[in-house]
Amino acid sequence: MASSPPHGSPPAPADPRRWRALAVCLVAGFMALLDVTIVNVALPSIEVGLDARDEDLQWIVSGYALAFGMVLGLAGRIGDARGRRRVFLVGVAVFTLASVASGLAPVAGVLVATRAVQGLAGGVITPQVSGLIQQLFHGAERGRAFGWFGATVGVSTAVGPTLGGLLIHLGGPVDGWRWVFFVNVPIGVAAIVLAARLLPPDARGQRPPQRLDVVGMLLLGTGVLLVLVPVIEHQWHGPSRWLSTAGGIAVLAGFWAWERRYARTDEPTVDVALFRRRSYALGCLLAMFYFAGFTAVPFVLSLFLQQGHGYSALATGLTLTPFALGSAVAAATSGRVVTRVGRPLVAAGLVTVGVGVAATAVVIELVPVRLAPWAVAPALLLAGLGSGLVISPNVTLTLSEVPVRRGGSAAGVLQTGQRVGSAAGIALAGTVLFARLGATGDWGSAFGHAMIVTLILVAAALITALTDIGATRRARFR
Repeated sequence: MASSPPHGSPPAPADPRRWRALAVCLVAGFMALLDVTIVNVALPSIEVGLDARDEDLQWIVSGYALAFGMVLGLAGRIGDARGRRRVFLVGVAVFTLASVASGLAPVAGVLVATRAVQGLAGGVITPQVSGLIQQLFHGAERGRAFGWFGATVGVSTAVGPTLGGLLIHLGGPVDGWRWVFFVNVPIGVAAIVLAARLLPPDARGQRPPQRLDVVGMLLLGTGVLLVLVPVIEHQWHGPSRWLSTAGGIAVLAGFWAWERRYARTDEPTVDVALFRRRSYALGCLLAMFYFAGFTAVPFVLSLFLQQGHGYSALATGLTLTPFALGSAVAAATSGRVVTRVGRPLVAAGLVTVGVGVAATAVVIELVPVRLAPWAVAPALLLAGLGSGLVISPNVTLTLSEVPVRRGGSAAGVLQTGQRVGSAAGIALAGTVLFARLGATGDWGSAFGHAMIVTLILVAAALITALTDIGATRRARFR
């Protein structure tokens, strides 16, 4: 379903530089996403180079994820209120400087801190990209733009492990990890220069600056942090872990009540009335279920290959490449048809992902490990093609009825759900994997059980999509 502007007003004239501006946004998005996948394969090199402990390695990854997820909704609202171009430039500049500091880190503790700053900056950049796409594109063009954004996600996922493994191979086991961060510097500088020239200027003088809902921002950030910490911090055991989750849910409930009250007199951090729109509410739920499912696939497969059977980071990255490339190709293609096909396209993608994941589990169970990277490629390619039909189209459809002035905050909430889903899915699949491994000592059986978890989560996303399709058809019939 194509988007229409709020209150029936005609769309603003198309910016002639919109496609070049999109390219700038994609460069920055590529940089932030590349850093996630590159760092995962760099952990052994960091352990050697900085004499890092297991807890340090955990927080080098977790600190980024926590900071990223905590600020998505807040940054989206700030961009809506203060100007997306300005906030985008600040985010990219901070990310680039944090990358330099990470590459120069003398000890593990400094790297943990600079990675957290990177995560904050990445969480600032991402909702601005979605908000700018909402602002610059309309109708079918918006679907194409989100399709290219999804393709960028797929390419960065494909390039990250392979490029990381190559940089570490060239730089050596002691200092190769530093180039994993330095590679961001030319990308960040190019993004800043091009963004200053091509992104649309922020409106000034047309209306007074909007007040920021500081209480709402604090409640949202605190609630997300309390929910994410126990699912990301795998070494935290005991009942206190789940007290944090319960506390986070309670804080988010308080946030919801506060936003409803605040919206009566001013612009809230998140307009909870958006959840009355079926496309937005079900789209956010679908994204959370799906990210919980599909994110666990490369995570569990990497453990199976590297820890279970001694594959290198480079070989593991190459094994995962078909999944990421399939996702990139399908995302770019689906953006051209999503406004015509609608949510059935997402449902078809979810079925395809389910078939690909099931085939991956069967291949791992039946094929000798030495042949697994080659034998599993067609199944991973199929799952990746399905993923490309899910992520970008779902973003397009979920934000289709959101007013442009709220595009950043609405996208931030959607992306927060994706981050929470990813963390929860990895934690759940990892728990099942290691529990089965401890009971049987069989990596193949453990992998299969973890994939069952993934299939259940993908099925939950499919049920959500079918619910939306059925409701839409009933509304048309009436």
